[in-house]
This record gives sequence, structure tokens and C-alpha cells, in this order.
Amino acid sequence: MLNFPHIKPYIVKIGPLQVRWYGLMYLAGFAASYYLVKKQIIRKKLNITGEDLESLYFYIVLGLILGARLGYVVFYNLPYYLSNPLDIFAVWHGGMSFHGGLIGVIAAGIIFSARKGIRLLQIGDLVTATAPIGLMCGRIGNFINGELYGRVTSVPWAMVFPGGGNVPRHPSQLYEAFFEGPVLFVILWFMKDRVRHDGMVVGLFLVFYGIIRFIIEFFREPDAQLGLIIGPFSMGQLLSTAMIIGGGAFMVIIKRRSPANN
Repeated sequence: MLNFPHIKPYIVKIGPLQVRWYGLMYLAGFAASYYLVKKQIIRKKLNITGEDLESLYFYIVLGLILGARLGYVVFYNLPYYLSNPLDIFAVWHGGMSFHGGLIGVIAAGIIFSARKGIRLLQIGDLVTATAPIGLMCGRIGNFINGELYGRVTSVPWAMVFPGGGNVPRHPSQLYEAFFEGPVLFVILWFMKDRVRHDGMVVGLFLVFYGIIRFIIEFFREPDAQLGLIIGPFSMGQLLSTAMIIGGGAFMVIIKRRSPANN
């Protein structure tokens, strides 16, 4: 069994104000994504200005935060928030949903594209190919916070997490950081210049992330207020199944349309 490192969740603390590792991880993920997307725009000589790109990332960040929070409220703890509606705004208590964040980002992208007249699927592919970097950073932040830990296990690399009782558990955050991060990034980055239709990278992301998340959910402790939803399956697995089906259907539709250069 390995010792949990017990890293303080904050980098700097001045009174009630804190600069937390979790926030820094997300900032690093967005910065890396912005840099790589900008490089791709220049390399492909796309008609997207620096101002447009900055505006896009503002939409993405806003959509991610709102979607992730509302997704958690609706998917994971709706009865509680119906009884305590003001707690919906208490984001400092935790509670964010990846799948809700994904919906928020998609909605933000649609609004941005409509307002700016930029091809949604083209810019969507560029951003999606870099998304695994942010996912990896976010999961590392989860690990530092000692949250979203795994199920009880006896594997040699098991850890005792502060909020998980005095029992060894899977460090499932690190599993997710690796497979949702470097592994998924390599797949998408390899495919981004080899697909013929705009939107295919988005579809590949939905399918492969869904598969990865579905599998790793077997090692992750289900949310206490929900437990397992249907048989051995968690809410995360049900939502990931919807991602896989939706992503596959999306790619079929895209493939039947004209290729990207038409």
C-alpha cells in the first residue's frame, strides 16, 4: 500500500483567500489548449483571428463552469438542490459534473459559432483534440484534493484517502488522469489531420472518452447519495453510455455529409 501524499489543497493562503491547486490545474489545461489551438490555426491558415479565439475560450470557460455545476445538480443530487436551491450557487462546497460541463461547452460553442459566423465543427475539432490536457490536469487536481477516490481494494498501489475511511482504495483519479489525458490525447492528435470530415474528432472524443470513463467507473467509488443506479452500473457509466451512442451516431451522420474541403 502506498501513502497518500497529503498535499495541501492550496498553494497560497491569505486569510480566507486561497490559491488552490485545483484551480491552477484547470488554468494550466486551458492555457495549453489555447496555445496548441492557436498553433493549429496558424499552420492551417484558418480565417480565425486572435480576438475570435480569445472570445471562444471565454465562451468555453463560462459554458464549462455553468454546465458542470448544473449537470451535477441535475444528474447527481437533484432532490437535495430542489429543497435547498440557494446551495446551487455554493460551488465552493464542490460538486461538478464532467458530462454537464461537456453539454455546457457544446452549447457555448454553438452560440459562439452562430454569433461569429465561424464553422462550428472545424473549430470544435481543433479544441477537442486538446481537451485531454485539461482532463488530465483536472484529475490531478482531484487527486491532490483527495476527492473522487476509488473503491476499496488490496492492490499494492492502493491508498488510504483522508475522506475515504481507514481502508485502502484505488487511486482512480490517477487512472483517469492517464487514460483521459495522454492516452486519449495521442489518439485524437494522431487522427486530427487524417480525418476527411469536420466534426469527426469531436465524435471520436465522445466515443473514446465514453469508453475510458465507463471502464474506470468500475474502479471509482460511486457517489454516496446515488450509489449504483442499475445493477453494477453508476450514473457516470449511464452518462458515458449515452456519450458513446451519441458520438457514434454523430460520426455516421458526419460521414454521410460532404468532406471538410467541400
